[in-house]
Amino acid sequence: MKKVFVMGGTGFVGARVCAQLLQHGWQVTVPTRKAPPAPPAAGVALLALDVHDEAALTRALRGHDALVNLVAILHGTQASFEHVHVQLVEKLARACVAAGVRQVVHVSAIGANAQQPLSAPSMYLRSKGQGEAALLRAAGLSDPPPFELTILRPSVIFGAQDKFLNVFASLQKTLPFMPLAGAGARFQPVWVEDVARAVLHSLLRSTAVTAPGAPLTLQACGPDVFTLRELVQLAGCLSGVRGGRGRPVIALPNWLARLQATLMELLPGEPVMSRDNLDSMKFDNVANGALPGLDSLGIQATALPAIASSYLVST
Repeated sequence: MKKVFVMGGTGFVGARVCAQLLQHGWQVTVPTRKAPPAPPAAGVALLALDVHDEAALTRALRGHDALVNLVAILHGTQASFEHVHVQLVEKLARACVAAGVRQVVHVSAIGANAQQPLSAPSMYLRSKGQGEAALLRAAGLSDPPPFELTILRPSVIFGAQDKFLNVFASLQKTLPFMPLAGAGARFQPVWVEDVARAVLHSLLRSTAVTAPGAPLTLQACGPDVFTLRELVQLAGCLSGVRGGRGRPVIALPNWLARLQATLMELLPGEPVMSRDNLDSMKFDNVANGALPGLDSLGIQATALPAIASSYLVST
């Protein structure tokens, strides 16, 4: 039985990844600083660990065949983005080499650019690109590579318990209309189960190969492209707001959108929108056709409306 170490395994995507891996016979370890009320899936081994402690991380990785990294933040300062998306990934890369881990699957983001990371429009995307670059450097340390690397770049991820469509549906239950920043931004939403399958298939793609292959970067996107306005309207309709009509959506001009985002950042808790989110939306969150997609892993991407209607109706 192969052993896989899943970073971020207690989160929205991570729980589904763990479930997929367990169903296919993998032994799953999930490091955590704070134990959740229940493991992400029955059979997952939770390990108390400070993942930023490189020596402890290296010891914990020994004996594992693969690592999946799902750790990410959407909001924060330049320092916090670099801490999570760059410095932690650099530690992971060194720890994998030292511990003899043979496969790494890293979940990044559409818009990340490992070749020119600083060209991206937001702190989030720049740090994601720098993290990819760190892994690519580590994978190229020797010939053959020390580990086989797969980078997945998903668009926005939807599914039950998501913090995307559910948020827009909930807001429309209380607001008379939706003032929307970045209304024209384009997304290609991907179902969380398809992302989980992509992680699994990435780990399985070389089970018959004795030496790690070249790094592979894929774009994980759904079959349909939506503007943010269309997604907000769809969330309202599917959740039954105003008899299935949803609230009117009012697109904000850029100056007012940035003011709104600034005010949201000042509120307690995680903001619905930040100025860095707006900067990220300057880059269309859609597949560009230059990289392989889910179909290259044998996955047919699932359309959003049928899945979203199954969980938004009860929000």
